[in-house]
Amino acid sequence: MEQQIKVLLAEDDKNLGTILKAYLEAKGFPTELCVNGQEALEKFKRDDFNFCILDVMMPVMDGFALAKEVRKLDKKVPMLFLTAKSMQEDKLRGFELGADDYISKPFSMEELLLRMKAIIRRSAEDTVRATVYQIGKYTFDYNRQLLTSADDESKLTSKEAELLRLLCDNLNKVLDRSVALNKIWFDDSYFNARSMDVYITKLRKFFKDDQRIDLMNVHGIGFKLVVNL
Repeated sequence: MEQQIKVLLAEDDKNLGTILKAYLEAKGFPTELCVNGQEALEKFKRDDFNFCILDVMMPVMDGFALAKEVRKLDKKVPMLFLTAKSMQEDKLRGFELGADDYISKPFSMEELLLRMKAIIRRSAEDTVRATVYQIGKYTFDYNRQLLTSADDESKLTSKEAELLRLLCDNLNKVLDRSVALNKIWFDDSYFNARSMDVYITKLRKFFKDDQRIDLMNVHGIGFKLVVNL
């Protein structure tokens, strides 16, 4: 699979970029190197890439602006940020723009490769995940963010849909609270945990008319969506 992954590398440090390109190609990842964000965007428009590695601090167009433009063209291409910055605000901004991971300089080539492979595995898993789920009398269409039954239809928010999908993927099993927080909110802070509790309460209300469905709190661990047959 790795032989089929073509990488767009946007890095304005030519020495680092050249070393990264040589390393990735030695590991079986054909790589195109661009030294600014605008050049990278034009190359992304002209060619097919399966993975993006973007430096945050670049001339002409920075990594955040580039990521925003790339996401307009392709909402799913895996994306990893390289940066000398380590501030939490920068990381959150990167994730909000659709980044899959974030690595601060200096870093080892081996760590970068491992992070890339982890992202590629997750992306491959996502392509085979279900998008329509049956939950008791309800049908949940993740892509359309709709929860329907014979006599009702509810439009879910993005976070409600993401959370319900995780619960469905772990049906009748415990969904760890920290896993859900990091996947949906990208941070397991106290504030986000309270926010997730609100969304859990909202999801319970959607299922109140089917007594077979129970969305349980598992104290100190997480939540469990149970459908009794």
